[in-house]
Amino acid sequence: MSNRASKASTGAPTTLWDRTRQLASQEILETALRLFTEQGYDETTTAQIAREAGVSQRTPFRYFGAKEDLLGGGQDRFGQVLMDTISEQPADAGAWEALRAGVAAVLALHDSRERALKRFRLLHHTASLRAGWLEKRLRFQENLLPLIETRMDTAAGNEDAKARAVIATAFACLDAASMAWLANDGKGEIMDLYDDCMAAVRG
Repeated sequence: MSNRASKASTGAPTTLWDRTRQLASQEILETALRLFTEQGYDETTTAQIAREAGVSQRTPFRYFGAKEDLLGGGQDRFGQVLMDTISEQPADAGAWEALRAGVAAVLALHDSRERALKRFRLLHHTASLRAGWLEKRLRFQENLLPLIETRMDTAAGNEDAKARAVIATAFACLDAASMAWLANDGKGEIMDLYDDCMAAVRG
């Protein structure tokens, strides 16, 4: 295997341009998260982020698109990972099991505990971010509906209503787990809290 192929297979940047873009995007993300935390999400402009990161005002938009994506990754990406992970689960995996795998995959997108803690704080304590997340969450739930319906017990009927209830419960447990994790200042694991929440609901 060639050196270039080896790098490609591991997902590592293969060119100086790739490495430069990666470093620039990382600097922009770190700057944005710092400013959001210090002075508030709504009070921080993309122009200020660009200035502090030492890049042009257009650069953050080229790398990330919407301002909310500067929190890291973008919520649309989370939704896609959630759907892809659930789709990839074995056919005999139940709805609850598939959703748990999806939640775990989404949480794994966070690059560090410290940054995840800052992002969750901003999400839960910024009204505009919270409203945007709730709106997108409803869309995610609709997109997940056919994937979860196929994993429901079809003998009893009412698959649509039951699938909606299961999906909504999974998201509610993720909310409860993340808020408890924030209250504990990031101690422990969100997935453990999620499992506790699910056990309480299903028990």
